[in-house]
Amino acid sequence: MNRPVVAGVDGSPSSLAAADQAAVAAVARARPLLLVHGYLHPLGYGVPLNPYDLGVPAPTEEAEKMLERVAADLADRHPGLRVEVRQVAGGPGATLVEESRRAELVVVGSRGVGGFAGLLLGSVGTQLAQHGHCPVLVVRPAEQPIPVGGPVLVGVDGSESAAYAVDLAADEAERRDAELVLMHVRAPERGAAAPEAAAEATTAERAEVAELLGTAAARVRPAHPGLRVTERPVVAASPETALREASADASLMVVGSRGRGGFAGLLLGSVSQALVQHAHCPVLVAHRPEPADD
Repeated sequence: MNRPVVAGVDGSPSSLAAADQAAVAAVARARPLLLVHGYLHPLGYGVPLNPYDLGVPAPTEEAEKMLERVAADLADRHPGLRVEVRQVAGGPGATLVEESRRAELVVVGSRGVGGFAGLLLGSVGTQLAQHGHCPVLVVRPAEQPIPVGGPVLVGVDGSESAAYAVDLAADEAERRDAELVLMHVRAPERGAAAPEAAAEATTAERAEVAELLGTAAARVRPAHPGLRVTERPVVAASPETALREASADASLMVVGSRGRGGFAGLLLGSVSQALVQHAHCPVLVAHRPEPADD
């Protein structure tokens, strides 16, 4: 099954930036690009204009022309790219979550306009980050150029979800010819423990973190022998703050969709949601794709 890269498009600058990033991803993966515009009834989905109207929204000619313009522009700027367009009746979040069942990757912008993406990144990006059925790339920030040239940064906590995030991050770093940074955040020591006990605990924690990061590095090196891999242990009171600050120098941040105690026990609770909302670079949420239908 040749799963497409899907981009949600509403004509806003943010969605156009997302579509461009989706085109780059599609070419790199040798996949088709599907541009999706979800449309709603003028008074809201399912609300009839009159008592005899069934309330089923219809695709608009204006949106179709917008999609065709975007598709033509992307095909012209990305040789070899295959582009399809589709208008879908339904709420924007539900539309893209459903499309993610059949996608290689879904890409959305961090802000949109009325209609399909007016909720970005209020609810659409959040819904996809939580409920997507394939990896979800949120192209942010909207107010400045997309970072390039920096490392690919991935959060590591030893969970299965984080392991998949590491795999995706390694693939992305290799495609970009970028450094892969494996980052683990642990909280500082607290309490009134005796100095000797505190030192012993700190040494044990450092050894555990070193093993955790070493295992992640060993996981990716056989498949990516030329990849530059850096292990970065960080002590910080807030994982969200530490990762957000680190994202300032990154070209991409990759996070797992679930985690366990410590660094990523909040994923996809507060940590990844905070990054989706406030990171300084695009954020890739690592959902495993569902098995393809035969």
